[in-house]
Amino acid sequence: QVQLAESGGGSVQTGGSLTLSCGGKGWPGSRACMAWFRQVGKEREREWVEQVESDGTADHADSVKGRFTAAIDNVKNILVLQLNNLSREDTAMYFCAARGGSCPNRPSQWYFTAWGQGTQVTVFS
Repeated sequence: QVQLAESGGGSVQTGGSLTLSCGGKGWPGSRACMAWFRQVGKEREREWVEQVESDGTADHADSVKGRFTAAIDNVKNILVLQLNNLSREDTAMYFCAARGGSCPNRPSQWYFTAWGQGTQVTVFS
């Protein structure tokens, strides 16, 4: 069973950067779809941010294009999300997710079978 855990969240000023990491037990393996979602308020659906496969194939939401980059470190078995030029609209709880196999086109949160507990990112001006 895959158990994920995020780290690296925090508070940062507008325009700043953060690096989020996701690791855990039972890493999904060499062929998996890994993704980052974010959520503002527990009642809202999680917003897809970026996804990446083990071969490096990636896709990202238009709202983070040119600012966020996701990558998988296949040696350390971690998923990383680099967040640059942050704005207040990026404030959210960030979650990593995983499922074996290739990534479909921009899947919703319901596609993924493994999740972390989330890490809070707060951007202030």
